[in-house]
Amino acid sequence: MSSPPAGPLAGVRVVLLAGAGPSPFAGMLLRERGAEVIRVDRPGAGDGVSGLPVGLDSRYTGVRTVTADLKTAAGLATVRGLVAEADVFVDPYRPGVVDRLGLGADALCAEFPALVYVHMTGWGHDGPWSQRAGHDINYLAIAGALYPTGPAGHPPLPPLNLLADFGAGGTYLVIDVLAALLDRTRTGRGAVLDVSMVDAVHSLTTLLHDMRAAGLWTDERESNIFDGGAPFYRTYRTADGGFVAVGAIEPAFHRALLATLGIDPAGWPQHDRDRWPAQRAELARVFATRTRADWERAFAGVDACVTPVLTPAEAKEFRA
Repeated sequence: MSSPPAGPLAGVRVVLLAGAGPSPFAGMLLRERGAEVIRVDRPGAGDGVSGLPVGLDSRYTGVRTVTADLKTAAGLATVRGLVAEADVFVDPYRPGVVDRLGLGADALCAEFPALVYVHMTGWGHDGPWSQRAGHDINYLAIAGALYPTGPAGHPPLPPLNLLADFGAGGTYLVIDVLAALLDRTRTGRGAVLDVSMVDAVHSLTTLLHDMRAAGLWTDERESNIFDGGAPFYRTYRTADGGFVAVGAIEPAFHRALLATLGIDPAGWPQHDRDRWPAQRAELARVFATRTRADWERAFAGVDACVTPVLTPAEAKEFRA
């Protein structure tokens, strides 16, 4: 295993019980910032829920893996030995599982008071839903973040598993760990953290709820500024079957969009929602007349927030 990269977390050791979704992603973020990350796996553990072999999963690059059977005294002793020299311990299991093994927060934090102990949960550490299974799509559904996605008249579309697993769960885990480590420098004591994916997704939807309260968002899909309803914030198909993404929200960017497309702004009010369906149709017609590469050249150097929609393979090679 390669040594941790130099960074602000150099000298910090993180022990992760193997789990899916947010915890390995959080481990990757912490390691990229200099922490040493140790993953505790079960004997004979298979690949993750995605089917991706661990050896091909970039989230585990540079992570030391230790195998320990938590159903045995020897396995539990191995984990305790790792925790004794750790700064952060992450429990990704359902509430109560590690407590029954003697690895719960009460036990470990009493023995190691400087430890930052993290419960990574779906629904929170207690409450009526705490023992339910769930995945990214379920946390989005309950948090109100799934309903607004996708075209009107069709079922909501999951935005991959980017939000609850990574944008919410994994990222909020890292934020809370960093805050706890910073506080430890002042108090000398660790902390017990409960990072709930559904709560973290609720946090991500703060702006949406503020816009609803202000009358700027409706629950009708594809009728709002960020859900594809606005003609100046959506994707369009090009002549070769590709797509371009348009994000011309600010008036200056919107004017640049129309100028590049040859559209007279005098007859094109940006925020007249009654005109949006006709404007979407017209932009769809215009963008369909040229290829994606043609539009990329047309908007090169133009501040209109128009970009090609790259495939994952193309994005891998792109350099901004």
